[in-house]
Amino acid sequence: DWSSDVCSSDLRGRAHVADAETDRIYERAGFGATVKRGARPAVVVIDFSRGFTEPQFATGSELSAEVAATKALLDVARSAGHPVLFTTIAYDEGDAGTLTWLAKAPGLAILAAGSELVDIDPRLEPQPDEPIFVKKGASGFFGTELANELRAREIDTVVICGATTSGCVRASVVDSVQEGFPTLVVRECVGDRARDPHDANLFDIQAKYGDVIPLDDALAYLAAS
Repeated sequence: DWSSDVCSSDLRGRAHVADAETDRIYERAGFGATVKRGARPAVVVIDFSRGFTEPQFATGSELSAEVAATKALLDVARSAGHPVLFTTIAYDEGDAGTLTWLAKAPGLAILAAGSELVDIDPRLEPQPDEPIFVKKGASGFFGTELANELRAREIDTVVICGATTSGCVRASVVDSVQEGFPTLVVRECVGDRARDPHDANLFDIQAKYGDVIPLDDALAYLAAS
């Protein structure tokens, strides 16, 4: 599965495996330190709504493998008593004329509040006590109470899954770190519409913001915490 690879990308979008020179440049800059994991993690699932995980919708793509991997992660998190929180994008009538992001990405306007597209993918079996934060921007933290909810629960590590890697996942990771949460991204649990932006953003997240970790590592961490 291509989503298991972490690659770098040049400005033309051509993906290639990070080479020794790239590693040297980033090491010299002091990037890539390991995140310190806490004892009170929460899993935050970014925009695994039907409008993103079902390819029949214009905004969606085939993310069945990523959804299945996330369900396995949620099963362990729930069994261990760790909080699970979701975000979804939903636009009200009139938002298209007022929101700058929709001027750049007008296709997202089909994610209408109350429509099936904004429902969390049922394969994840969201539970009644698992909050869903509705957002209108890329980051799960922007304009929502997500950070306050995590602090209220005394969370010390955020584990992120969801879509898309180059958009809402990346934005959420950056804001998670800026809110002060050590952040982990589960490689098999994030997806995008194309390989190049997916790979490039995982590379950048690993270098600068959080740890990109395999599913097995995430499962073991949640089970042991």
